[in-house]
Amino acid sequence: MALEPLYQIKVNCIFCEMEYRTSRVRQSLKKPYKTDSDFCSHYKEANPDFYVVRVCPNCGYASTENGTEKLTDKQRKAFAEQIQPRWVQREYGGERTWEKALETYQLALLCAQTIQDSERLIASLLQHIAWLYRYQENTEQEQRFLKFSLEAYIHVYELDGVGANNARLLYLIGELYRRVGNNHEAVKWFSRVINDKNIVDSAMIHASREQWKLLREEMQEQHMDLSEELSEAK
Repeated sequence: MALEPLYQIKVNCIFCEMEYRTSRVRQSLKKPYKTDSDFCSHYKEANPDFYVVRVCPNCGYASTENGTEKLTDKQRKAFAEQIQPRWVQREYGGERTWEKALETYQLALLCAQTIQDSERLIASLLQHIAWLYRYQENTEQEQRFLKFSLEAYIHVYELDGVGANNARLLYLIGELYRRVGNNHEAVKWFSRVINDKNIVDSAMIHASREQWKLLREEMQEQHMDLSEELSEAK
């Protein structure tokens, strides 16, 4: 007998404190058949990304495991005034279609922006929405949300700075620049990962080198001017 791909967990809403159930994909089935260069994974069966967001059916508070764990008085007031009054009770605890998954991410994004949750969480939600559109081959909407995500990740970098353990953020900014067609900016960010002696994340250094080479080849084929970083990065 085949194992059901989904199982349910209990979640306590941090706004209304109601306990509800939400579905997850079993760990043994989280095996993508391919992963894109911006970390978007593709699955043949149940897609774990569809179940990342948890939505309280009672009040509509939506977030992920990476969201804030406790609301301040200011955050509670913002949610109570701006979102809760418009919430129509509905259930997202079972199996999710693409459309339902998109709704949950849109809700989580609205909640995160309303309570001013971390910029990194907002950037991640925007990126996940772009991935959802990629699954549907909706390039226009994918590009739109990749650009929103890129702006948010740059803001994360400006707020947090970058340490030796943040090579993934630098790489991701470079890759998003590449995907939205800004090759020169992409090269600058890849070069930071490659050339910064404080960065020791070998996986991200290797990935940055690979994308840097890809950009160099593409720009040479199109007879574009190579930037200084593209000519000199090693």
